[in-house]
Amino acid sequence: MLCLAGLSACGFQPVYAPGGTGRALTGTVSVDSPDTSYAFSLAQQLEIIFGPPVTPRYRLAFRVTTRSDRVAITAEQDTNRYNLIGQANYTLTDLSSDKVLRSGNVDSFVGYSASGTTVATLAAERDGYERLMTILADKIGSELLSAPLEPAQ
Repeated sequence: MLCLAGLSACGFQPVYAPGGTGRALTGTVSVDSPDTSYAFSLAQQLEIIFGPPVTPRYRLAFRVTTRSDRVAITAEQDTNRYNLIGQANYTLTDLSSDKVLRSGNVDSFVGYSASGTTVATLAAERDGYERLMTILADKIGSELLSAPLEPAQ
């Protein structure tokens, strides 16, 4: 119990407590339409985090970029492993005032094996992109839920 008192003294407030940013964003964030299949996965994960927009008050725009790097190359120049690197820039805007409340960028990477058959490698790559988009969405969600909604400076 003493530990909880110490957390409240430093300004800690649970995200989903009354007045917390989690409650303010649940069901109020309209995520922009994606333009690629990977962006679709990111948008889908963001809607899971914030819930479907019942009463949209905020607009979440994002742009995602990815690249693939060869990381395990044999002496014969065959690639056995790839890293997928992704970055997402985002902006949360208040729909009523058109003011930017939060903006930022997140990045991450995942790896996948390319040592199997062509079909297995393609499936691993697709799964890698799905995992990468989930990680990027979780990071965006964490950043937006962890700070008060105030106009960006």
